[in-house]
Amino acid sequence: MKDHARILIVDDEIGILKMLDITLKREHFSHITTALTKEEALRALKEKEFDIILLDVMLPDGDGFALCSAIRQQTTAPILFISARSSDFDKLTGLSVGGDDYITKPFNPLEVVARIRAILRRQRVYENKIGQFEKKSYEYSTFSFSPDEALLTVHGEVVKATAKELELLLFFCKNPNRVFTTSKIYELVWGEDVFGEEKTVTIHIAKLRKKLGDHSKNPTIIVNLRGIGYKFIPPTGDAR
Repeated sequence: MKDHARILIVDDEIGILKMLDITLKREHFSHITTALTKEEALRALKEKEFDIILLDVMLPDGDGFALCSAIRQQTTAPILFISARSSDFDKLTGLSVGGDDYITKPFNPLEVVARIRAILRRQRVYENKIGQFEKKSYEYSTFSFSPDEALLTVHGEVVKATAKELELLLFFCKNPNRVFTTSKIYELVWGEDVFGEEKTVTIHIAKLRKKLGDHSKNPTIIVNLRGIGYKFIPPTGDAR
């Protein structure tokens, strides 16, 4: 059965593009677009909408991290980095600029397929939840969040956020004043079948705090209880 997810692959290695294109088509993905450069990727994004983007870090006409930031201005589609740069710093940088996952070269193409399916599955589950069941609007003194509209407003201004950031925020809004370990948050928000590490949670919480205007050195909304976990403390004013 064909999967109609629209996939954009950005990599300057033609061999990698061909290998992924062949593997994905064998695994029944039928809508695949490839780009060799940053310029080609941005052009493709203007012409089409994509459900997931595979992005190399080292491109001939620009840095993949910078491109990720630019892409985030246009779409909230999940971004999976594929790169030969394998240090923890590179992985954390990729997540901090808007990436959802990071896989290092060389890789097994079937592992890439597995990660794509896991990310898309989580994305579809989230969209179904907010589209069919989640009608509640969360209103607080400093921000409001409407899951069914995927709309976050902070101090009256609309703030762009990725699907994963909104999913994390929804988790916190539904569980106020409860303490969760990092591993538990990862399990409940990312899912046990998604590849990654617990530091992914830390990076996404830091990004979410910034968008909520929650001071990183002394946060009051998403609080870190050292050695225990995280707790969401709603700003003054109940959700309704």
